[in-house]
Amino acid sequence: MIVLVALIVTAFIISMNTGFIRMSPIEVIQTFFGMGTSKQSLILYQFRLPRIVISVLVGAALAVSGCILQGISRNALADPGILGINAGAGLMVMLFISFFPTTAAAPVYALPLLALLGAGLTAMLIYSLANKRHEGIQPTRLVLSGIAVAAGISAAMIVLTLRLDPNKYQFMATWLAGSIWGANWKFVLALLPWVVVLIPYACYKANVLNALNLGDQTATGLGASVGKDRFLLLAVAVGLAGPAVAVSGGIGFVGLIGPHLARRLVGTKHQLLLPASALTGSFLLIIADTIGRSVLQPSEIPTGIVVAVIGAPYFLYLLARSKA
Repeated sequence: MIVLVALIVTAFIISMNTGFIRMSPIEVIQTFFGMGTSKQSLILYQFRLPRIVISVLVGAALAVSGCILQGISRNALADPGILGINAGAGLMVMLFISFFPTTAAAPVYALPLLALLGAGLTAMLIYSLANKRHEGIQPTRLVLSGIAVAAGISAAMIVLTLRLDPNKYQFMATWLAGSIWGANWKFVLALLPWVVVLIPYACYKANVLNALNLGDQTATGLGASVGKDRFLLLAVAVGLAGPAVAVSGGIGFVGLIGPHLARRLVGTKHQLLLPASALTGSFLLIIADTIGRSVLQPSEIPTGIVVAVIGAPYFLYLLARSKA
């Protein structure tokens, strides 16, 4: 975990020096201490730093959300994107953007709440479809239900894009591809409370996740209230994924890759796995965003596409190894 923190700091520094307008490490340090030009201060404080901080927060939120979903479903392929939670949040954001401007101050703070509402309703639908009275939650049924719901929501979103005007259509196309569009401090403040509150709460529930991994009967024997705890942890996963999607668009695979890489580094105990997943997700998203901004300058590749290039082969690898 110390190595992960060092990698994140290194990626943070590299990302601050990367962009259409180059800034050397010395210029970045000078700007931090107030000795840079007004142009350098504008670039660093108003454009790059908010975007990098949002990448850190979104990566941590999506990875911890995926780790929780994998724990409560006992399915290595569970992820907020694959299960349709991201799609539900995206649909609500799309409905809002279709009818209201995105530049006003109020919508900035309302978007996480709207995304949370969409993600929550989607999660409830998936949970009800996957839950059978006498069998409980079956991992395979949960994933299949999520994929089916996500496909239906994605189809609805495509239909909605057909009625948008050209400017909003261009924005939504970029958003759906997974672009960190909320690159200002207002979006940082809108997302920060969810991450600061829910990730520590998830770590507090680490023992419950460890028990759920052993099966419902064993978890009940260890004193866990399986139904209540699973519902609360699902709510935490939704509360992390929904607001993250609101400011980052349809970025997938972070919630899948982050926990798996963390599991290889620190093992399966959630006391270490959850914070390690947060660090891994942050590192992945900073690297992906930096690559997307620098490869085809002055154009930009959406961060979600870069993550998908990394994540899709890994997902196929996990699918090939899965016994479900």
